[in-house]
Amino acid sequence: MSAVLATGPGPSRKAIVLLGTGVVGSALLRLLQTPAAHGLHLVGAANSRRQHADAAGLAPAHVRERLAAECGERDDDALLATLDASGASRRVIVDATACSREASQHARWLHAGYHVVTANKASAGGELHSWRALQAAGAGDRYGDAATVGAGLPVLSTLRRLRQCGDSLLTLEGVFSGSLSWLFNQYDGKQAFSALLHEARRQGYTEPDPRSDLSGEDVARKLLIIARTAGFALGHDEVEIESVVPASLQGVSTEQFLQRAAELDAPLAERHARAAARGCVLRYLARLNQRGRARVGLVEVPRDHPSARLTGTDNQFALTTTRYHAQPLVIQGPGAGPEITAQALLGDVLYA
Repeated sequence: MSAVLATGPGPSRKAIVLLGTGVVGSALLRLLQTPAAHGLHLVGAANSRRQHADAAGLAPAHVRERLAAECGERDDDALLATLDASGASRRVIVDATACSREASQHARWLHAGYHVVTANKASAGGELHSWRALQAAGAGDRYGDAATVGAGLPVLSTLRRLRQCGDSLLTLEGVFSGSLSWLFNQYDGKQAFSALLHEARRQGYTEPDPRSDLSGEDVARKLLIIARTAGFALGHDEVEIESVVPASLQGVSTEQFLQRAAELDAPLAERHARAAARGCVLRYLARLNQRGRARVGLVEVPRDHPSARLTGTDNQFALTTTRYHAQPLVIQGPGAGPEITAQALLGDVLYA
């Protein structure tokens, strides 16, 4: 069933422009063909080089095919003009990219009256001035960010509800990366870490360049988004970040990194052995304390630690607040995968 109606969106319907037709964007296009997306009207779609737009509506099933065939070059102004020409009362820009250029436009789009729904962390989780620009643009209910943290787990919405009720976040700890969760849940020192990394990439758990995950930058962005949502005005330079990538592999191409990934093995095997000797395992944790000190990095935790019991790509967020003080409020579930991320995007579009 197509979500596109031949009669156009009409004044009570929502019109959508989708930026990014990669893994997550493609999953969203599939969801737009289901009954859940009834009433949503796709009028534009773009990848990094091309775009396809029609105020009368696009068939989600054929978007990627059309983009590969005969479409115009990228022009954001033309896409937004098509969105305006749709006549819809709600005009939604969905950013399914990881591109900082797109993220830098979020505040401008909000100022112009559009709704923005995003999986892109580069704005809300970037420099503090970018976060403040979003707030000044009146993000509020017009900025859908559920997909930026935990692949749509109800972390940000829970924090917002707690704050509305007068509660305050005191400390935060958890595993915020589905790819790093899977890697260190699997790693037992018997199989080379690089072999697991190649497998995680093959299964689509990591970014095309796994250093995006292994550097800790992605986790740091998520920590900043959560901390800022909770009221901590932290800058990127205030997060201590430990990268798993040695300096010798940081400046090479993605292809060279993948060819030389075995250089990760010896240092991690040594750290695993030291942890095991103390009855511990390795986990890549994000932590925020009551004074606003934030750190992401590899940590030894005892085998009965909550993060030591995670499986698969599970994320875990343990929130200690003024009211959830004796025991933290724990939110846990799968934190990676295009389908669940796309579902989070769709949910925010539906409530835009």
